[in-house]
Amino acid sequence: MGAIVKICGITSVGDGLAAAEAGADAVGLMFYEGSPRHVPPAVAAEIARELPPFVIKVGVFVNAAEELVQRAIADCGLNLLQFHGEESPEYCAGFPVMTMKAFPIRDAESLKALPDYRTDAWLLDTFAGDKKGGTGATFNWDLAIEAQKFGRPIFLAGGLTPENVAEAVRKVKPYGVDVSSGVEASPGKKDERKMRAFVRAVKGVERGA
Repeated sequence: MGAIVKICGITSVGDGLAAAEAGADAVGLMFYEGSPRHVPPAVAAEIARELPPFVIKVGVFVNAAEELVQRAIADCGLNLLQFHGEESPEYCAGFPVMTMKAFPIRDAESLKALPDYRTDAWLLDTFAGDKKGGTGATFNWDLAIEAQKFGRPIFLAGGLTPENVAEAVRKVKPYGVDVSSGVEASPGKKDERKMRAFVRAVKGVERGA
């Protein structure tokens, strides 16, 4: 099995369906109000309802109240929760669906926190100060290779594009890849051509292309 493709920051039904048609395995709905890709809960629920049943629905949260997360699970039928803030291991373990903790990676020291989190997967993103993902910048992929030694599925994020994702998949061999700004026409608006090219590049590695 090749890498799972997650397209994050979906803000409309049209973009969600386009991502699914492009071959994305998962789509991310941003519940963090500080993001330019934030969607109100009602809009997120509408997008989730229209997605094909085989697409994994991921809710992305930053230091969210548990009540918000529980409501989003119920209203959107979320399959996976992605936590992008300073959530504790105990907080991450308190929900009835799969979870993934995101870590901003700057250097080898950044990996030390990973084993404390027994989430179903870890997402490694580029460190960007106070910004919570969507930076469009890569980090040292050798650190992602090192992180795999801890034995959890790794999603690779940070600066991935249709042009570099095949190289990333070949080098890191992650469980999944996560893209947001790399397939956008503008913040929060996806580019269908870029989404298709991104998925095609990832799946091409699966086929040995």
